[in-house]
Amino acid sequence: MSNFRQEFIEFAIKQEVLCFGEFKTKAGRLSPYFFNAGLFNDGNSLRQLGQFYAKAILAAKLPFDMLFGPAYKGIPLVSTIAVALAETGCNYPFSFNRKEAKDHGEGGLVVGAPILGQVLIVDDVISAGTSVRESVNLIQSSGAMPAGVMIALDRMERGSGKLSAVQEVNNTHQIPVVSIINLDDITNYLRSKNDLAQHLNAVESYRAQYGVS
Repeated sequence: MSNFRQEFIEFAIKQEVLCFGEFKTKAGRLSPYFFNAGLFNDGNSLRQLGQFYAKAILAAKLPFDMLFGPAYKGIPLVSTIAVALAETGCNYPFSFNRKEAKDHGEGGLVVGAPILGQVLIVDDVISAGTSVRESVNLIQSSGAMPAGVMIALDRMERGSGKLSAVQEVNNTHQIPVVSIINLDDITNYLRSKNDLAQHLNAVESYRAQYGVS
């Protein structure tokens, strides 16, 4: 596991964004872990989150011209990621959308830089893929091309069919989806930590029952 991935897991646990226990998912499954990126909710944690995204984006070596964050969670994400990338010497324009078009002032659905070229979409996780689909449609209607999707966690978990939400996005839109960490990274981390080892069997069992390769 790359150092920044392990550091991100430790950071997420410290912020109580990543928790272990028993949690009921939207699909009605009992999950042994829970990830809530909404708890990166102060200036320092948001700053660090942006830095982890930036490291993962640079490590992935995806070609792109700008960043796009779908409303609402993608708005603070794309802002802090753009700042973090600029601090590494990589200055990218960014934009985000409104949920409803503004009919006064500058108007329109998009705030920030014009959507041009190859656009990297940033989000926290992919559940149903709705925000990605809406983002892809908006990007393409602007005459640009989606370059990929960058998320914090890939749960590597089946949806209603045989594929995970990430795999469905990849198949439907033919774009790469990259994550800072995935469920395999979490299980590998648990194996290395004696104080968390009691959660390993439950996570591995859940992965075996609902996971994808």
